[in-house]
Amino acid sequence: MTAQEFEKSLSKGEIPTVCYLYGEESFLVERAAALLLEKAIDHSLKDFNLNVYFGNESEGVDIVDSARTLPMFAERRAVLVKRAEQLKAGALEVLLPYIQKPSISTCLLLTGTKIDQRKKFFLELKKHGVLVEYKRLYDNKLTGFIQGEALERGKPIESAAAELLTALIGNNLQELSSQIEKLLIYAGKRQRISVDDVRTMASSSKAFTAFELAKYLGLRDLTNAIRSLDALFLNGDDAPMILGALSQYFRKLWRVREMLDAKKTQADISKELNIHSFFLGETVQQARNFARSELRKIFDELYRCDVSSKSGGHPYTLMHGFVFYICNGDKV
Repeated sequence: MTAQEFEKSLSKGEIPTVCYLYGEESFLVERAAALLLEKAIDHSLKDFNLNVYFGNESEGVDIVDSARTLPMFAERRAVLVKRAEQLKAGALEVLLPYIQKPSISTCLLLTGTKIDQRKKFFLELKKHGVLVEYKRLYDNKLTGFIQGEALERGKPIESAAAELLTALIGNNLQELSSQIEKLLIYAGKRQRISVDDVRTMASSSKAFTAFELAKYLGLRDLTNAIRSLDALFLNGDDAPMILGALSQYFRKLWRVREMLDAKKTQADISKELNIHSFFLGETVQQARNFARSELRKIFDELYRCDVSSKSGGHPYTLMHGFVFYICNGDKV
């Protein structure tokens, strides 16, 4: 069952007796689990009808005993097993007969990061229960996620604002969700969340400073690039985090540079690379500041800095050298 099918079935009030939610995107797994539990049991009675176990601490017998216990003062009880991927082979053997014939008055919910679908336990679970994977969202899906989250919470967000938030935060759904909540409060009675709202809310964050550093490097603005880099170190960021953000940024510039060299139009670039028109002109301008040969050398330098920072090199000195290297284009 897909995540969309599962959540649609929950909206119809269909509660599985056995359910395993898993995947790389823990935020989506935990949110889906919370939604299922909200639908499955009366939370005013959850002290009587909810048991929580951890896969690395359970032998399986305790889970089965709880699952076979009748609910108190309610139609259904729930048993939640977190870190279920850590259940040992013996525990899975104990659970298998229950999976094949689960109690109709219990919702047994397991959550984890991965499964082995070749194992008999999961083959049987797929037959008798619900198995749902939550994959990590691709980067080109993040703006849609942000827009959906904001709208669901009562206020639309401009597409350019969603793209800026994606650029600032990256593929961290928990942090994106937290920032959306702050933006909704900040926007107040305004009808929608704007780019200016995102800029204002993010201006004091580390993510925004990293975004600024990348922009100033793209413009080869040495003074402001050094200022942004110093701010990152004052905020406690380390070289690997900064290098990771810059690698992502320069990959995008390289793709844009390739398309410019291939005589692609800005409309083609926007469509193929999923760059919002609000940011397109600025991105193209920065890409024009670098030849592909220069970008290749920049990636060599990024790699060198990464290796050096992990083998005893002084991060502050390495990063300042990197900034000078890029901004002094005539020496690249």
